[in-house]
Amino acid sequence: MARGRDGGAGRVGVRRPKAHLGNPPGGGDRPIDTRTMRISEPAPLWLNRPAAIPRALARLRRSLGGPVHDHGPIPASALRVASYNVHKCVGTDKRFDPARVAEVIAELDADILALQEVDRRFGRRTGLLDMEAVERRTGLRLVPISTTPDGQGWHGNALLLRVGRVTGLRRLALPGGEPRGAIVVDLHLPAGPLRVVAAHFGLLRRHRSQQVAAILALLAETEGLPTVMLGDLNEWRPGRRSSLKALEPSFGAAHAGTATFPSRMPLLPLDRIFGRPFGLIRGAGAHETPLARLASDHLPLKARLDLSVMHAPAVHGTMPHGHRPAADPSAEAA
Repeated sequence: MARGRDGGAGRVGVRRPKAHLGNPPGGGDRPIDTRTMRISEPAPLWLNRPAAIPRALARLRRSLGGPVHDHGPIPASALRVASYNVHKCVGTDKRFDPARVAEVIAELDADILALQEVDRRFGRRTGLLDMEAVERRTGLRLVPISTTPDGQGWHGNALLLRVGRVTGLRRLALPGGEPRGAIVVDLHLPAGPLRVVAAHFGLLRRHRSQQVAAILALLAETEGLPTVMLGDLNEWRPGRRSSLKALEPSFGAAHAGTATFPSRMPLLPLDRIFGRPFGLIRGAGAHETPLARLASDHLPLKARLDLSVMHAPAVHGTMPHGHRPAADPSAEAA
């Protein structure tokens, strides 16, 4: 074996590769393993600059999330509505801790709260939260939706209320490759009737599209009723690629919302709150506290419910941040 120019053992005539942007700081060539003569892959440039990582993640978060648009002050009378995937009460530290989840629910101070994954998924679908303790602490009472005596939800979906009286209730088994469901609850509020649709969509795009179609078919039975749709919809794509695009005639353009997943460094807007008529949902945003980042892999999503628009002249559609719907000739059929 001959000695190379760098003093190491190597074969005569082997040319060293030129430096490129992925090399470590200070220049130099990619390291060569002289025993096998294989060129090792260099680390990306950004890995050598730790300070750039938060900025890169912030740019990614902005590109996946939608802008926040609100129009005017939010009335003091607006109710608080929220959605929270509790991840079967298992936190980001892998601990099962229902009391910690209950504490986050208390932080939200919601009047209407949709929960996902409140029951055990396999075996007997028993509820995981102490709902009596939650009611004592927050005033939120569980809508009796479960079909099993010790369950709390329908396919893991539960609805808790501090205001309103239930006047109608439907359980919807959603299509797809895995068991998924939605609940449709009609409420009577002092300001008038309100329909709440709480859902947990599937992991595959084609299944989510089918699930959207099933919910829209049900909503078409009672047109014109003020409606809130919320839950973990498992969609982060904006625009034409979104499985939620079919909601546009009823709820507005399918812009991405506030990032809620993963809770420790939220990048994806998997959780959504939609409302119709326009302006019903105001000030949507993630509930990002130290405990919320620990208690589940999702952050809660919260918003305000502006009751003053519930019986205003009908204007179709709004997304969580008050986006006006795009013109759509099919909107009247929604």
